[in-house]
Amino acid sequence: MGATPPTRPYDRFLWRPVKGLVLAFAALAAAGVLAMVAVTCADVALRLLGRPLVGAYDLVRIAGGVTLACALPVTTALKGHVAIEYFFHKLRRRGRIVVDTLMRLLQMTAFAVAARECARHGSKLLRSGEVTPTLQWPVFWVAWILAAACGLTVLVTLYHLVHPGREMIRP
Repeated sequence: MGATPPTRPYDRFLWRPVKGLVLAFAALAAAGVLAMVAVTCADVALRLLGRPLVGAYDLVRIAGGVTLACALPVTTALKGHVAIEYFFHKLRRRGRIVVDTLMRLLQMTAFAVAARECARHGSKLLRSGEVTPTLQWPVFWVAWILAAACGLTVLVTLYHLVHPGREMIRP
């Protein structure tokens, strides 16, 4: 194994909270998957007894939204996204650095815009009083979780930009 790159003194204080948030969002995503499975299984079992679970659709829909949102930062931190590397590897080292930097900046911009728009949408849902069809639960907070996840994804991408070749978290 090669030597690990030196860390700057402020890295620990700056990036440790981000890493903790990424891991917390990963736990929320896992809980969302577990909730979807549990609600679906309970609904199927209860339907066999003639008593379907009221609001199962609402619960699975909310859990799916939370799962999708919370999986974004951890997927980015693990570099688990789909990449087309055929053309990337045809470039020389300097070209790879330029393309990688431009793509990360574009990604940060896109997720920052998505975070802002999700926060705005959540505020609109709050003002309008939008609720789930069956359980009548408010749904604004799901959009706010998605906004937070997009903002956290921006920070993870920034970490990868300023620490090329280093992992934020290990699988």
